[in-house]
This record gives sequence, structure tokens and C-alpha cells, in this order.
Amino acid sequence: MPYFEKWLVLGIIIGVVAGLGAMALYFGIRLFEYLFLDLLAGAKVPHPVGEGGSVMFVYSVIRPYTLPFVVGLGGLISGVLVYTIAPEAEGHGTDAAIDAYHNKQGKIRRRIPFVKLVTSAITIGSGGSAGREGPTAQLAAGIGSAIADMFHLNPQDRRIAVAVGIGAGIGTIFKAPIGGAVLAAEVLYRRP
Repeated sequence: MPYFEKWLVLGIIIGVVAGLGAMALYFGIRLFEYLFLDLLAGAKVPHPVGEGGSVMFVYSVIRPYTLPFVVGLGGLISGVLVYTIAPEAEGHGTDAAIDAYHNKQGKIRRRIPFVKLVTSAITIGSGGSAGREGPTAQLAAGIGSAIADMFHLNPQDRRIAVAVGIGAGIGTIFKAPIGGAVLAAEVLYRRP
């Protein structure tokens, strides 16, 4: 296919799948917040107004003494999963996506997105000190790389697929599609 048509089709496919992956992360976080914080600790977690939260919120915890154990349990589960299944999924995530883009021809093992999704949802959902940007970047970059594998793309096109995945994932998780596109171009840029 000509360049424009090829990337129109691939961009839509990667964007939709990476966006769905980011939504899976979001709902995974909400699920594990419910399981760890709400059920085990009795904590009501505040959410942004744009995500169903309220300006009028009173933080309450029924069993505050369980919070360190809940956070520790979430970290232990995530650590064991990462250590045994996919050590590349450890850490923030953005650095790994940038490294794959620049140093590994955009190649990311196919198990990384799934492991990153599950472990990040557990870590953040159990109250761990982490954000959504890094896990989403690595998850979406891995989805872009997997789709590049499916279509047998060359290394240059694989890098573009990884960048498209990052932009779509970040744009979805923060409800800012233009911001995701700018971030993907900006974070991956390297002066020649």
C-alpha cells in the first residue's frame, strides 16, 4: 500500500487497540482499588471530577491499621509477577518504551503489555506510589510493537508503530488525544 493509506489503516488499528489497552488499565486500577482499598481497608478513595468524583469528598478509612499491609501486599504480588514472568516490565515504563524505540528497533516482547497492565493495576489499585503515565506508555508501546509483528513491519515502521501506540495510550488514559500525540513525538525525539 502507499505510505499514507498504509499508516491511515495501521494508525487506526494501533490507536484503537492501544486505547482499549489503556482503558483496560484504567478499569483494572478501579477494580483493584475496590478489592484492596475498599474491601480490605474500608477506604473510600477520592477521584477526579472528570472520572466520576466529587468536589465535596471526605476521606475516610474504616481500618487504617490495614493500609500498610494492603500496600505491601499489592507490591509483593506485583513484584513476584514481574520477577517471574517479565523482568522488563519493572519500573516506571516510559524509560523502557523509549529504550525499545531507540535501542531495540521498537521490539518489545508480547508478554510485556499484559504483565505491565496487571502489575500496574495491582500496584496503583492497592495504593502504591505510582502513576498511570509510565505503565500506559509501556503497555501501549508493547501493543504497537505486537501489531508491527503481526504485519511484519520493518524496523523504521515498527518504531512509528510504537510511537503511535504511546500517543494513543497516553491520549486515552488522560482523555487528551492531542496531548498524547504531542507527548509521543516529544518524548521519543532525539537530536541527530
